[in-house]
Amino acid sequence: MSDIAILKEMIQETAKVPLMEDSYGKKKVTLKEPDGNYSVTINGMPDDEQVIVIKADAFTSPEAIFCGSKGECKRADFVIIADTGKKKVILCIEMKAKATTSPEWKIIQQLKGTQCFVAYCQKIGKEFWSAKQFLDAYVYRFVTIRNINIHKKPTREAINDEHDRPEKMLKISSPHHIQFNFLIGKI
Repeated sequence: MSDIAILKEMIQETAKVPLMEDSYGKKKVTLKEPDGNYSVTINGMPDDEQVIVIKADAFTSPEAIFCGSKGECKRADFVIIADTGKKKVILCIEMKAKATTSPEWKIIQQLKGTQCFVAYCQKIGKEFWSAKQFLDAYVYRFVTIRNINIHKKPTREAINDEHDRPEKMLKISSPHHIQFNFLIGKI
């Protein structure tokens, strides 16, 4: 059983975001905030059996256990886990309607919390699905998408393959046409 198949069996349907087809038959996903005030569409997604999109903040905050003084109870909005056969990536995404909604250190905490959520899923896969190398070969990418409610404008942001840590997240502002391969960079 593939890592993606295990995740699809492990994660509740209510925490998954389904893929859709664009007018050319290509896969895309629309990430929506729970309040529904804004969304972002990512085009060029892998096929259904190669990817899972999870609403990471649907996972109940562990505030009953942890104090939260270091931000350990926070999580980003979404995590996309994909295995295209050539690339294995875990993409943590935080969305902000405006540029001034949260300081960068809070976004970093959210991205780190999502990384911990994935590590928890990884441990569950190894222990309960007996998949000894579950998610071991995957690389992380961290992205924040800001100014979502601002008028979309065509902008070219430089690809930064250094966004493998929350502190070095890829920052996208006023997203117009986001491609999956742009978000993951070169792996």
